[in-house]
Amino acid sequence: MARVIAVANQKGGVGKTTTAINLASSFAACEVNTLLVDCDPQSNASSGLGLVKDPQRINTYHLLVGGANPPDSIQSTSLDQLWLIPSHKNLIGANLELVDADRREFRLRDALMFLQERYQFIVLDCPPALDLLTLNALVAADAVLIPMQAEYFALEGISELLDTVERIRSSFNPQLEIEGVVLTMFDERTNLAQQVTAELKRFFGEKLCTTTIPRNIRLAEAPSHGKPALLYDPRSKGAESYIRLAKEIIARQLPVETVVEVPPPESVGADVETSYVELQATEVANAVAVDQDLSPVGPVEVAIAVSEVRDGKVQEIAPAKEMDRSA
Repeated sequence: MARVIAVANQKGGVGKTTTAINLASSFAACEVNTLLVDCDPQSNASSGLGLVKDPQRINTYHLLVGGANPPDSIQSTSLDQLWLIPSHKNLIGANLELVDADRREFRLRDALMFLQERYQFIVLDCPPALDLLTLNALVAADAVLIPMQAEYFALEGISELLDTVERIRSSFNPQLEIEGVVLTMFDERTNLAQQVTAELKRFFGEKLCTTTIPRNIRLAEAPSHGKPALLYDPRSKGAESYIRLAKEIIARQLPVETVVEVPPPESVGADVETSYVELQATEVANAVAVDQDLSPVGPVEVAIAVSEVRDGKVQEIAPAKEMDRSA
Protein backbone atom coordinates (compact mmCIF):
# COMPACT_ATOMS: atom_id res chain seq x y z
CA MET A 1 0.00 0.00 0.00
CA ALA A 2 1.22 3.47 -0.87
CA ARG A 3 2.30 5.93 1.77
CA VAL A 4 0.24 9.07 1.18
CA ILE A 5 2.09 12.31 1.99
CA ALA A 6 0.26 15.65 1.94
CA VAL A 7 2.51 18.64 1.32
CA ALA A 8 0.62 21.29 3.26
CA ASN A 9 0.99 24.70 4.84
CA GLN A 10 -1.79 27.28 4.84
CA LYS A 11 0.79 30.05 4.41
CA GLY A 12 1.43 30.84 0.76
CA GLY A 13 4.79 31.26 -0.89
CA VAL A 14 6.68 28.68 1.17
CA GLY A 15 7.43 26.29 -1.70
CA LYS A 16 4.64 23.71 -1.36
CA THR A 17 4.19 23.09 -5.07
CA THR A 18 7.92 23.22 -5.76
CA THR A 19 8.42 20.67 -2.99
CA ALA A 20 5.58 18.45 -4.21
CA ILE A 21 6.84 18.40 -7.81
CA ASN A 22 10.51 17.86 -7.03
CA LEU A 23 9.98 15.44 -4.15
CA ALA A 24 7.67 13.25 -6.24
CA SER A 25 10.12 13.43 -9.16
CA SER A 26 13.00 12.49 -6.87
CA PHE A 27 11.04 9.50 -5.55
CA ALA A 28 10.54 8.39 -9.15
CA ALA A 29 14.20 8.95 -9.96
CA CYS A 30 15.04 6.62 -7.07
CA GLU A 31 13.00 3.95 -8.90
CA VAL A 32 9.99 4.22 -6.61
CA ASN A 33 6.56 4.24 -8.26
CA THR A 34 5.02 7.59 -7.34
CA LEU A 35 1.74 9.38 -7.97
CA LEU A 36 1.45 13.17 -7.63
CA VAL A 37 -2.09 14.48 -7.03
CA ASP A 38 -2.66 18.18 -7.71
CA CYS A 39 -5.25 19.34 -5.16
CA ASP A 40 -4.76 23.06 -5.82
CA PRO A 41 -7.16 24.93 -8.16
CA GLN A 42 -4.19 26.96 -9.40
CA SER A 43 -2.96 23.67 -10.96
CA ASN A 44 0.68 24.75 -10.80
CA ALA A 45 1.85 21.21 -10.11
CA SER A 46 0.17 20.11 -13.35
CA SER A 47 1.73 22.82 -15.51
CA GLY A 48 5.05 22.37 -13.70
CA LEU A 49 5.20 18.84 -15.11
CA GLY A 50 4.36 19.95 -18.64
CA LEU A 51 0.57 19.42 -18.80
CA VAL A 52 -1.28 22.22 -20.57
CA LYS A 53 -4.59 23.35 -19.13
CA ASP A 54 -7.46 21.29 -20.55
CA PRO A 55 -10.96 21.55 -18.98
CA GLN A 56 -12.04 18.38 -20.83
CA ARG A 57 -9.38 16.25 -19.18
CA ILE A 58 -10.40 14.26 -16.10
CA ASN A 59 -8.89 15.95 -13.06
CA THR A 60 -9.09 16.16 -9.27
CA TYR A 61 -12.39 18.00 -9.45
CA HIS A 62 -14.07 15.00 -11.07
CA LEU A 63 -12.68 12.70 -8.37
CA LEU A 64 -14.07 14.83 -5.55
CA VAL A 65 -17.54 15.26 -7.01
CA GLY A 66 -17.70 11.58 -7.93
CA GLY A 67 -17.87 12.00 -11.68
CA ALA A 68 -14.88 9.90 -12.74
CA ASN A 69 -13.22 6.53 -12.36
CA PRO A 70 -9.92 7.19 -10.49
CA PRO A 71 -7.64 5.19 -12.87
CA ASP A 72 -8.98 7.22 -15.81
CA SER A 73 -7.64 10.45 -14.30
CA ILE A 74 -3.99 9.37 -14.24
CA GLN A 75 -1.59 11.05 -16.68
CA SER A 76 1.95 9.97 -17.53
CA THR A 77 4.91 12.34 -17.18
CA SER A 78 8.43 12.65 -18.55
CA LEU A 79 9.68 10.34 -15.77
CA ASP A 80 8.97 6.64 -16.20
CA GLN A 81 7.92 6.01 -12.61
CA LEU A 82 6.02 9.23 -11.96
CA TRP A 83 2.31 9.71 -12.73
CA LEU A 84 0.06 12.71 -12.18
CA ILE A 85 -3.59 13.41 -11.44
CA PRO A 86 -3.93 16.98 -12.73
CA SER A 87 -6.06 19.81 -11.41
CA HIS A 88 -8.14 22.57 -12.98
CA LYS A 89 -9.50 25.93 -11.86
CA ASN A 90 -12.98 24.34 -11.63
CA LEU A 91 -11.72 22.61 -8.50
CA ILE A 92 -12.42 25.78 -6.53
CA GLY A 93 -16.13 25.02 -7.00
CA ALA A 94 -15.78 21.81 -5.01
CA ASN A 95 -15.57 23.87 -1.82
CA LEU A 96 -19.18 24.93 -2.42
CA GLU A 97 -20.57 21.85 -4.11
CA LEU A 98 -19.46 19.50 -1.34
CA VAL A 99 -20.83 21.52 1.57
CA ASP A 100 -23.97 19.40 1.86
CA ALA A 101 -22.56 16.20 0.31
CA ASP A 102 -22.31 12.90 2.14
CA ARG A 103 -18.80 11.99 3.35
CA ARG A 104 -17.54 15.30 2.02
CA GLU A 105 -14.28 15.02 4.00
CA PHE A 106 -13.55 11.50 2.68
CA ARG A 107 -14.03 12.04 -1.08
CA LEU A 108 -10.32 12.07 -1.94
CA ARG A 109 -9.55 9.23 0.47
CA ASP A 110 -12.23 7.05 -1.15
CA ALA A 111 -10.87 7.80 -4.62
CA LEU A 112 -7.26 6.99 -3.71
CA MET A 113 -8.22 3.63 -2.22
CA PHE A 114 -8.49 2.28 -5.77
CA LEU A 115 -4.92 3.39 -6.57
CA GLN A 116 -2.85 2.68 -3.47
CA GLU A 117 -1.67 -0.77 -4.50
CA ARG A 118 -0.06 0.62 -7.65
CA TYR A 119 2.35 3.01 -5.95
CA GLN A 120 4.78 3.22 -3.07
CA PHE A 121 4.31 6.96 -2.53
CA ILE A 122 1.38 9.26 -3.29
CA VAL A 123 2.18 12.97 -2.90
CA LEU A 124 -0.68 15.46 -2.48
CA ASP A 125 -0.04 19.11 -3.39
CA CYS A 126 -2.40 21.14 -1.18
CA PRO A 127 -3.67 24.70 -1.73
CA PRO A 128 -2.46 27.52 0.56
CA ALA A 129 -5.61 27.48 2.71
CA LEU A 130 -7.27 25.38 5.38
CA ASP A 131 -10.39 24.76 3.30
CA LEU A 132 -12.35 21.66 2.29
CA LEU A 133 -9.74 20.76 -0.34
CA THR A 134 -6.91 20.73 2.19
CA LEU A 135 -9.17 18.90 4.63
CA ASN A 136 -9.78 16.16 2.05
CA ALA A 137 -6.03 15.86 1.48
CA LEU A 138 -5.21 15.61 5.19
CA VAL A 139 -7.96 13.05 5.78
CA ALA A 140 -6.62 10.96 2.88
CA ALA A 141 -2.98 11.25 3.99
CA ASP A 142 -0.88 9.02 6.20
CA ALA A 143 1.43 11.91 7.00
CA VAL A 144 1.88 15.61 6.32
CA LEU A 145 5.12 17.18 5.13
CA ILE A 146 5.33 20.86 6.09
CA PRO A 147 7.55 23.11 3.96
CA MET A 148 8.30 26.44 5.59
CA GLN A 149 10.67 29.36 5.44
CA ALA A 150 12.95 30.21 8.34
CA GLU A 151 10.99 33.36 9.21
CA TYR A 152 8.89 34.57 12.13
CA PHE A 153 5.53 34.61 10.28
CA ALA A 154 6.15 31.02 9.22
CA LEU A 155 6.40 30.02 12.87
CA GLU A 156 3.01 31.60 13.53
CA GLY A 157 1.43 29.79 10.59
CA ILE A 158 2.79 26.37 11.51
CA SER A 159 1.14 26.54 14.95
CA GLU A 160 -2.25 26.95 13.26
CA LEU A 161 -1.54 24.03 10.93
CA LEU A 162 -0.57 21.79 13.84
CA ASP A 163 -3.81 22.70 15.58
CA THR A 164 -5.70 21.67 12.43
CA VAL A 165 -3.77 18.39 12.29
CA GLU A 166 -4.77 17.62 15.88
CA ARG A 167 -8.43 18.32 15.11
CA ILE A 168 -8.31 16.02 12.08
CA ARG A 169 -6.72 13.29 14.18
CA SER A 170 -9.48 13.49 16.74
CA SER A 171 -12.35 13.63 14.22
CA PHE A 172 -11.44 11.98 10.90
CA ASN A 173 -7.98 10.45 10.65
CA PRO A 174 -6.43 9.15 13.89
CA GLN A 175 -3.39 7.75 12.02
CA LEU A 176 -2.32 11.11 10.58
CA GLU A 177 1.24 11.94 11.59
CA ILE A 178 3.89 14.53 10.84
CA GLU A 179 6.24 13.25 8.17
CA GLY A 180 8.56 16.16 8.78
CA VAL A 181 9.20 19.86 8.55
CA VAL A 182 11.50 20.91 5.71
CA LEU A 183 13.07 24.37 5.52
CA THR A 184 12.79 25.88 2.05
CA MET A 185 14.47 28.94 0.48
CA PHE A 186 16.99 28.48 3.26
CA ASP A 187 19.98 30.77 3.75
CA GLU A 188 22.11 29.43 6.57
CA ARG A 189 24.25 32.59 6.65
CA THR A 190 21.58 34.67 8.39
CA ASN A 191 21.14 34.77 12.15
CA LEU A 192 17.36 34.58 11.75
CA ALA A 193 17.61 31.31 9.84
CA GLN A 194 19.83 29.84 12.54
CA GLN A 195 17.47 30.98 15.31
CA VAL A 196 14.35 29.61 13.60
CA THR A 197 16.13 26.33 12.87
CA ALA A 198 17.14 26.00 16.52
CA GLU A 199 13.57 26.70 17.65
CA LEU A 200 12.14 24.13 15.24
CA LYS A 201 14.75 21.58 16.29
CA ARG A 202 13.81 22.10 19.93
CA PHE A 203 10.09 21.67 19.19
CA PHE A 204 10.05 18.97 16.47
CA GLY A 205 13.23 17.06 17.27
CA GLU A 206 13.82 14.32 14.69
CA LYS A 207 10.76 15.45 12.72
CA LEU A 208 12.79 18.41 11.44
CA CYS A 209 14.34 17.15 8.20
CA THR A 210 18.11 17.28 8.13
CA THR A 211 17.91 18.24 4.45
CA THR A 212 17.25 21.92 3.75
CA ILE A 213 16.30 23.41 0.39
CA PRO A 214 18.40 26.45 -0.52
CA ARG A 215 17.36 29.42 -2.60
CA ASN A 216 18.12 28.31 -6.14
CA ILE A 217 17.24 30.01 -9.41
CA ARG A 218 17.02 26.65 -11.23
CA LEU A 219 14.09 25.62 -9.03
CA ALA A 220 12.26 28.77 -10.11
CA GLU A 221 13.15 28.37 -13.80
CA ALA A 222 12.24 24.69 -14.17
CA PRO A 223 8.39 25.07 -14.11
CA SER A 224 8.49 27.43 -17.07
CA HIS A 225 9.95 24.53 -19.07
CA GLY A 226 7.41 22.04 -17.72
CA LYS A 227 10.10 19.99 -16.01
CA PRO A 228 11.18 19.13 -12.49
CA ALA A 229 14.56 20.52 -11.49
CA LEU A 230 16.35 17.19 -11.83
CA LEU A 231 15.47 17.09 -15.53
CA TYR A 232 15.99 20.80 -16.13
CA ASP A 233 19.37 21.02 -14.42
CA PRO A 234 20.36 17.81 -12.59
CA ARG A 235 23.55 19.38 -11.22
CA SER A 236 21.84 22.34 -9.58
CA LYS A 237 21.86 22.62 -5.80
CA GLY A 238 18.06 22.60 -5.79
CA ALA A 239 17.84 19.29 -7.66
CA GLU A 240 20.47 17.72 -5.42
CA SER A 241 18.70 18.92 -2.27
CA TYR A 242 15.40 17.32 -3.27
CA ILE A 243 17.19 14.08 -4.14
CA ARG A 244 18.64 14.08 -0.62
CA LEU A 245 15.22 14.86 0.87
CA ALA A 246 13.65 11.96 -1.05
CA LYS A 247 16.38 9.61 0.14
CA GLU A 248 15.87 10.80 3.73
CA ILE A 249 12.13 10.07 3.59
CA ILE A 250 12.60 6.77 1.76
CA ALA A 251 15.12 5.67 4.38
CA ARG A 252 12.42 6.03 7.04
CA GLN A 253 9.97 3.81 5.17
CA LEU A 254 11.88 1.45 2.88
CA PRO A 255 15.05 -0.62 3.30
CA VAL A 256 18.18 1.20 2.15
CA GLU A 257 19.68 -0.28 -1.00
CA THR A 258 23.38 -1.05 -1.26
CA VAL A 259 25.38 1.69 -2.92
CA VAL A 260 28.45 0.78 -4.97
CA GLU A 261 31.54 2.21 -3.29
CA VAL A 262 34.55 3.21 -5.37
CA PRO A 263 37.96 3.62 -3.67
CA PRO A 264 39.37 7.16 -3.95
CA PRO A 265 42.24 7.80 -6.37
CA GLU A 266 45.75 7.57 -4.98
CA SER A 267 46.84 10.91 -6.40
CA VAL A 268 44.70 14.01 -6.40
CA GLY A 269 45.13 16.65 -9.06
CA ALA A 270 42.69 19.23 -10.37
CA ASP A 271 41.69 17.31 -13.50
CA VAL A 272 42.12 13.91 -11.81
CA GLU A 273 39.70 14.81 -9.01
CA THR A 274 37.15 16.27 -11.40
CA SER A 275 37.19 13.16 -13.56
CA TYR A 276 36.91 10.99 -10.46
CA VAL A 277 33.72 12.77 -9.38
CA GLU A 278 32.25 12.08 -12.81
CA LEU A 279 33.51 8.49 -12.59
CA GLN A 280 31.87 7.83 -9.23
CA ALA A 281 28.64 9.41 -10.49
CA THR A 282 28.67 6.89 -13.31
CA GLU A 283 29.59 4.07 -10.93
CA VAL A 284 26.69 4.74 -8.60
CA ALA A 285 24.26 5.11 -11.48
CA ASN A 286 25.27 2.11 -13.58
CA ALA A 287 27.38 -0.04 -11.20
CA VAL A 288 30.11 -0.62 -13.79
CA ALA A 289 33.69 -1.58 -13.02
CA VAL A 290 36.38 1.09 -12.93
CA ASP A 291 38.46 -0.56 -15.61
CA GLN A 292 35.55 -0.97 -18.05
CA ASP A 293 34.38 1.48 -20.69
CA LEU A 294 31.85 3.77 -19.10
CA SER A 295 28.50 4.00 -20.87
CA PRO A 296 26.72 7.37 -20.86
CA VAL A 297 24.09 7.99 -18.19
CA GLY A 298 21.02 10.18 -18.19
CA PRO A 299 20.52 13.39 -16.20
CA VAL A 300 18.44 11.67 -13.51
CA GLU A 301 21.13 9.11 -12.74
CA VAL A 302 23.80 11.80 -12.67
CA ALA A 303 21.67 13.91 -10.29
CA ILE A 304 21.34 11.02 -7.84
CA ALA A 305 24.97 10.03 -8.14
CA VAL A 306 26.38 13.53 -7.76
CA SER A 307 24.06 14.02 -4.78
CA GLU A 308 25.54 10.93 -3.14
CA VAL A 309 29.07 12.02 -3.97
CA ARG A 310 28.50 15.40 -2.34
CA ASP A 311 26.85 13.83 0.70
CA GLY A 312 30.30 13.19 2.06
CA LYS A 313 32.05 10.62 -0.09
CA VAL A 314 33.92 12.98 -2.41
CA GLN A 315 33.83 16.74 -2.73
CA GLU A 316 34.85 18.36 -5.98
CA ILE A 317 37.41 21.06 -5.19
CA ALA A 318 37.65 24.00 -7.54
CA PRO A 319 41.25 25.16 -8.21
CA ALA A 320 42.24 28.13 -6.12
CA LYS A 321 42.25 31.46 -7.93
CA GLU A 322 45.25 33.71 -7.62
CA MET A 323 44.54 36.97 -5.82
CA ASP A 324 44.22 40.04 -8.02
CA ARG A 325 46.94 42.34 -6.73
CA SER A 326 46.48 45.07 -9.36
CA ALA A 327 44.27 47.11 -7.01
